[in-house]
Amino acid sequence: MPEIAEAASVGRTTLHRYFADREGLIHAATMDAIQVVNEIIADAATNHGPAIEAMRRVVAELVRVSDQIVFLFADPAVLRNIPPGQQPNHQPILKLIKRGQKEGAFVSDLSPDWIELALFALILRACRDSGAGAVPRHTVVASVIRIFEHGVTPR
Repeated sequence: MPEIAEAASVGRTTLHRYFADREGLIHAATMDAIQVVNEIIADAATNHGPAIEAMRRVVAELVRVSDQIVFLFADPAVLRNIPPGQQPNHQPILKLIKRGQKEGAFVSDLSPDWIELALFALILRACRDSGAGAVPRHTVVASVIRIFEHGVTPR
């Protein structure tokens, strides 16, 4: 907790006033990050316009909250104790992928779950690398979209 207080530029007493222990702080941060990600997915309007355009909006919005993406998905233990009903809601993305497959925007020989896994793997890696300074932040959205589209759109 002392390191967290220092990183947040608050005193340990202030931190302990809101969170009894590290687990409470991690849980609160997890729930906040889930809420942010759920709102971002909703804001991307996945059911509007052509599927490929909607997917580009999803990527752009998720990359915008890269800190929350890395926090939630880089370590599987973060979400381990979160009940299923409180996990990040990825159903709009799965529905978008299925719609894209029906529209012919995405290949149909890959399962929607597999496409979603590949999408999140790309986004997570890009967010981690940009946060570490390995890739310029301003190139991340275009790079993820290009790699994703070259992998799941029909040729």
